[in-house]
Amino acid sequence: MDLKILEINGGCVSSEPLWHLEIPKIDKGYTNAQVDDYHDLRRKHYLWNPGSHLSLRARFSHSASELRGTAGFGFWNAPFGDPSVPWPALPRAVWFFFASDPNNLPLALTGPGQGWFAATIGAGTLQAATVLPLAPAILLLNQFASFRYRLWPRLRQHFSISYLPIGISMDQWHKYDLSWKSTGCEFRVDDDLLHRTTYSPKGPLGFVCWIDNQYLIVTLRGKFRWGTLKLGQPQWMEIDNLAVGPILSGSNG
Repeated sequence: MDLKILEINGGCVSSEPLWHLEIPKIDKGYTNAQVDDYHDLRRKHYLWNPGSHLSLRARFSHSASELRGTAGFGFWNAPFGDPSVPWPALPRAVWFFFASDPNNLPLALTGPGQGWFAATIGAGTLQAATVLPLAPAILLLNQFASFRYRLWPRLRQHFSISYLPIGISMDQWHKYDLSWKSTGCEFRVDDDLLHRTTYSPKGPLGFVCWIDNQYLIVTLRGKFRWGTLKLGQPQWMEIDNLAVGPILSGSNG
């Protein structure tokens, strides 16, 4: 696998003796340390489709209550990352994802969409596209709790959204496995099945592993805000035994 390194505003990536992605203490601005396999590729040339498997061991410098910004690893379509297209794509991803406060992503029906979790989203489908023209009406109806509780489970289906928190210590070594199949996705932690869903994002997608200091707020009631967080100390993620490839016959995937 031909991995590429992205270091922004003090972010630093090293690969010996294991992958170490670190971002610095910072007062303002965006910082990122990232490894991926899609830099400079058009989305149609991304490498991975259903039938792919990701396995690695990882630990973070801080616990979920102390880490700031976002971090994770998995497959996605880099909605803003195609150098040949002047507009973003609808997001598609299957990954282990961390988002600190004040991040708030429209994943769960109740409570903020933040923390350390396994998730899928497949907004780049025809089914999802049919919903987009109704977005203004949906946001209006979502101001009312009774409509919100009725609408959101259906919209989750349209956008292939699944979400399950991971109740483990992020600052300790754990093994993570992700099996992305045409019939659904499976997430394992320390070889135990954590989450299984019938949702399967459409490929091709690219592999990504990153840590940064950004936040994104997108609520069901139409609130949208993006920004960066001040970091009082460096933060890092370490990755070992990284393997990405096809699902092997007879494996857990």
